[in-house]
Amino acid sequence: MIVIQRNGETTVITGWRAWLVGAALFVVTTLVVGLVAFLLLGVAITVGAVLMIVVPVAIGLALLASVFRRPS
Repeated sequence: MIVIQRNGETTVITGWRAWLVGAALFVVTTLVVGLVAFLLLGVAITVGAVLMIVVPVAIGLALLASVFRRPS
C-alpha cells in the first residue's frame, strides 16, 4: 500500500499497481546508485592516475633544481 498526500488530498495505491510502482522505484534507485558509484570510481581512478604521474615528476624536478642550485 502506497499513500500519497498532495494538496490536502490523499491517494492510496494498492494491489498490483503498488507492486508496479514499488518495482519501478527500486529499479530507478538501483540505476541511480549504480551511476553514482560508476562516476565516483571513475573520478578515483583518474585522480590516482594523475597523482602517479605528477608526484614523481615533481620529485624529479625538485631533485634537478637542487642539483643546479647556486651554492650560497
